Amino acid sequence: MNYELQQFKADFFKALAHPMRIRILELLSEGDKSVNEIQALIGSEGSAVSQQLAILRSKNVVYGSKEGTTVIYSLRDPLVKDLLQVAKRIFDNHLVGAISLLESMRTSDPT
Repeated sequence: MNYELQQFKADFFKALAHPMRIRILELLSEGDKSVNEIQALIGSEGSAVSQQLAILRSKNVVYGSKEGTTVIYSLRDPLVKDLLQVAKRIFDNHLVGAISLLESMRTSDPT
């Protein structure tokens, strides 16, 4: 694998490395939204949402298109939705593993 591809992947995952950015991407996976819509759904200040959108834009994860005075944000690649779903499945697998470990520890505890 060449260095440029590895660097792209590292930069891409850095762009995802914030809980609010993940939430924004989850919301955009459901459909295009304005900053105000995202802000209302997240329950955060507009400046915080705008800041996170700027990072996602700079890494080419999302893009904005102007409709009148409103900017509507979209996922640049719909495969991001699949990536988020795979990440959730990985999390669920870890959770199931942790629960199984706890249950086995509980049943083997002699006290």
